[in-house]
Amino acid sequence: MAETIIGVVGSGTMGGGIAHQAALSGFKVILCDVEDRFLDNAINRMETYMDKSVARGKMKEEQKPEVLGKITTTTNLEDLKEANFVIEAIIENLEAKKAIFSQLDNVLGEEAIIATNTSSMSITVIAGATKRPEKVAGMHFFNPAQIMKLVEVVRGYNTSDDTVSKLMELSRAFGKEPIEVKKDSPGFIVNRIMIPQFIEAIRLAEEGVASYEDIDKAVKLGLNYPMGPFELQDFAGVDIGLHVMDYFYDEFKDGRFAAPQLIRQIVNAGRTGKKAGAGFYDHDKKMRGQ
Repeated sequence: MAETIIGVVGSGTMGGGIAHQAALSGFKVILCDVEDRFLDNAINRMETYMDKSVARGKMKEEQKPEVLGKITTTTNLEDLKEANFVIEAIIENLEAKKAIFSQLDNVLGEEAIIATNTSSMSITVIAGATKRPEKVAGMHFFNPAQIMKLVEVVRGYNTSDDTVSKLMELSRAFGKEPIEVKKDSPGFIVNRIMIPQFIEAIRLAEEGVASYEDIDKAVKLGLNYPMGPFELQDFAGVDIGLHVMDYFYDEFKDGRFAAPQLIRQIVNAGRTGKKAGAGFYDHDKKMRGQ
């Protein structure tokens, strides 16, 4: 039986993490991005991750080259033509995703399945850019992809049972715990629950009910969450959270999803989270209060 080849488009935090997990799970991987520097950065992150795993005794030094040897990098989408599964993990921009899916549809074999790692966008709309909508689904990993166990396998309107079954099986082969999202609804399960929690936490801060720190502490100690809502937004990207809120509001036309003014002000100020050195908190200095 021919070896299963996993293609990953996009080598950022999520794409690089997914490609790394696929290689750690024994799959041959082709990782594609628009520039070599992005691919080099992804490989460097994988090496750093494995160095830490070796230091903790969770991996042997000799396994590192074996894992990296399973990953081929390329800037040419045509090089994915032999892939059995391709997971798209580019920016959360619907038109950009549709353009990639259209190109992949022309490159891949007719039996290949194409999945998107989108956290909230319509699988049906993305699949509409192809001539194989029955072979398109969501495969939403969580950050960091090597550690977080959950994968949301999301049906589009035309996704076949066979495609869902194969992606559930692939998720398990990656060492993950998949769940099936039976209906293509914005935000799927996790973000549909999480985003209103973010909004309510921001409203509490806006109203002066409590500081960022105390809201985070309340959620961690009272709800037993590993991170508070402001810590998590800074970690994931405040701008990404705002984008999802706006997307939800556009799709649902429901005031529950209206982004508070505070998050818009913070993003407009360039405070997009840890990646920018500041979000709700200052990360380059001591974390500030409200």
